[in-house]
This record gives sequence, structure tokens and C-alpha cells, in this order.
Amino acid sequence: MADTDVDLFVIGGGSGGVRAARIAAGYGARVMIAEEYRMGGTCVIRGCVPKKLMVYASHVHEEIADAAGFGWTIPEAKFDWTTFIANKDKEIARLESIYTANVEKSGAEIVKARAVFEDPHTLRLSTGRTVRAKYILIATGSTPNHGAAIPGIEHVISSNEIFHLKEQPRRIVIQGGGYIALEFASIFAGLGSDVTVIYRGDNILRGFDEDVRAHVRSEMEKAGITIITGCTINRVERHGDVFTTHLTSGASIASDQVIFAIGRHPNVAGIGLEKAGVALNPMNGGIAVNDRSQTSVPHIYAVGDVTHRINLTPVAIREGHAFADTVFGNRPTKVDHSNIPTAVFSQPQVATVGLTEAEAMAQFTHVDIYKTDFRTLKSTVSGNTSRLLMKLVVDGETDRVLGCHIIGPDAAELIQIVAIAVKMKATKADFDATMALHPTSAEELVTMRAPTSRHVRQAAE
Repeated sequence: MADTDVDLFVIGGGSGGVRAARIAAGYGARVMIAEEYRMGGTCVIRGCVPKKLMVYASHVHEEIADAAGFGWTIPEAKFDWTTFIANKDKEIARLESIYTANVEKSGAEIVKARAVFEDPHTLRLSTGRTVRAKYILIATGSTPNHGAAIPGIEHVISSNEIFHLKEQPRRIVIQGGGYIALEFASIFAGLGSDVTVIYRGDNILRGFDEDVRAHVRSEMEKAGITIITGCTINRVERHGDVFTTHLTSGASIASDQVIFAIGRHPNVAGIGLEKAGVALNPMNGGIAVNDRSQTSVPHIYAVGDVTHRINLTPVAIREGHAFADTVFGNRPTKVDHSNIPTAVFSQPQVATVGLTEAEAMAQFTHVDIYKTDFRTLKSTVSGNTSRLLMKLVVDGETDRVLGCHIIGPDAAELIQIVAIAVKMKATKADFDATMALHPTSAEELVTMRAPTSRHVRQAAE
């Protein structure tokens, strides 16, 4: 098109949009990226990064407790929420400036404005300016979902607000049983708050391996977190600075803060998708895309959480990069969404890649399980009673490792390396042939010799 202002217009300055803009600009494209809030998106500004900093803060008390067993006498420690939040905000501002600088260095133009479709090729900015683009990438991410409205919903906050609380709540109620709910439950428990988790299902971490779900719940409850399953919150009342949460079970809980972490929905509202003719996926509410992130309109693409495929930052980055390679680099690229490692930064930490035991049993006729559950060497001296779980799911016919699940210290660091082996289709024999590194917890991954259980699915007669 000769009458366009730019070759690529990116809506959203998060991880996926920024990567796409930088790579496309590197290929010589004229790129403009619009971000109405702060560069970096959910992950950098109000998600992964500030949350992980909070996780680090919450672990300090455990290190102090463990120190006594190793001969250290440490005076009573005190945590100051205000100091931590200020330092966290400083780091987030630093990262935002880096994101901004990297985009500008690539040659792409940043506009601090909201962008809305006027037609399939035209965007109207909140500044009043209109821009016509040859290609458009939607990377608007997702936002917390409070679910159905209940009486007192106005008293409930989401993960967006939790990073900016003026004071640390001494008692907190969290509704949800997934990543975000459990991470914040562990964070606040580690900082000394009284924490109650409410979840509608029979157990937390729906979709994870059953052994993982049971182990995490046991360890979290051992750490003092109250987990109530099989019910939901149906009313929240406020009396001064105290909130009373009423459950469908008939019970009620008093707290200083109530958080809903029951999921996120794609940011598709109010950006004019209907004017552009972009279709939504009726199954998940995200923007419908093909295996190259192309929407129902050939020149419009979408990546990251707004598609509601796999809502993880590295996935959005990979999709954004692949889009730029495909459209501007003459390198058609598809993203492989299989065997993506993931972690829950709860306490204990959870990390997984590949299939669960149940998924493997549904797909393969012969499944071997290797599992170990133990206290780490450090805990034998520190007196910490937490236990580490490692589990390998193996195809009993080909010996290929189909999945790995780890719960314990540094689980996420370990799973990143194991994910390479799983992606390369390594076998259990390959694991066994690898020399153990002693003394480590990770050596258990290559020293589990005998299956703890075996499953054989009988052929239908």
C-alpha cells in the first residue's frame, strides 16, 4: 500500500509487542508502537518481575530461620513494607526505561497513547492523530477477571493493585487456586501475614499433575496457610478498615484485604475490533489466530495473552519474534507451543514441563512413573521440615521422557535445563547415563532407577 504512514503498527508495549517492533524495525520496516500506560506491559510493570521481587523478600525469613541450625545467631529481624515497595518501584522504573530505550534504538517510534481501529488499516490515537499501517499487530495482553459480580465486589482488589498497597495487610483472604493466587498467598505468608485461600474446586492448581497438587497443598498448609476448597466468596462487607468475607459454605472470615485471583481475560474490549473485522475465538474469548498468529484479517496479527492461547511472557516474546521474522524477515516461522516449561513461584516452588501422569496415560498405552520425595541436605541441619518432590513421566514403550515435575527450592532453575532434554526427546536411559553431581538435589533426576508405578492401558476388545 502506497498510502500508509508505517509498515507496522503495534498496539501494546508489552513483551510480545516490544519484541515484534524491535525485530521488524531491524529488518528495515517503518514501525510505530502505541502504549497508553507504561512500556513493559503486565510482566514488567504489574506481573512477573515485581512479583518475583516480592517472592525474594518473602523468602528471607526462611533463610534467617535456617541459619540457626548452621550456628548463626541473628538478632530479631523486622520487615518494612514501605522500604521494600519503594525499592521495587525504583527497579520497575529502571526496567521500563530500558524497554523504552531498546525500542527507540531499534528505530521504532513509540507513541504514548491508546490506539483504536477506525477501519482495517487505520488506527485513531487518543491524541487525535490517525495512522494508516500496512500491517497491524495486536499485543494488548490481558487483565484480571473478577468473575460474576457479587455484593461488595467494590471492596475486592486484583493483582494489579496489590503492588501498590500502602501497608502490608496483616490478614488477607485470596480467592483462587492457580499461579497468581498461590504465589501471593506464599508471599504474604512469608512476610508474616495471616493468609486464607478460597478455591471453588476440590484442590488447588487445576491442570497440574495430581501428585504436584497434593504435595503443594500439604506444604503450604504446613507453612500456616489456610486453604479452603469446594466453596467460593459470595459477599464482602466492609466495616471501617476490616472486611468480612462470606463464603458459600456459610462461614465468614475477617481480614484487612480481599484479593480475587481467579483468572485473566484478553484485552479485546474497546479497541474497535469490529471495525477492523477481526474475529474472536468463541472457545476462549481471545483473538482467533492461525499457527502464524494471523487473524481473520490477513494483514492483522495478534500475539501473547490477547489470543488466550498460552499466557506466558516467553510465549508472547517468541510469538512476536516469529511474526516479525515471517512478515518482515522473509523467514516464515511457526511457534511450537508444545513442552513449554512453566513455574509457580509459590512456597514451595513448582516447576513443570511436558505431560502430567494423567495426560500421559490418556495418550500412551504404557506409562512408567519415577518419583522421589525427600528432605534436602540443607534441611537436615537447619531443621526445616519441608520436602522436595521430583517426578518423571516416561513412555514405557519408547523410554522417552514425556514430563518432569519438581517441587522445592530452585525448581524453576532446574526445569529450564530439564526442558531442553524433554524438547530433544531424551530417553530415561539418557538421564540414567548422565553422571550425577553430588551432593545436590538435582542428582535425583538421574539416579531414579526403578519405576514407582507402571500403567498399561488394555486395548479395547
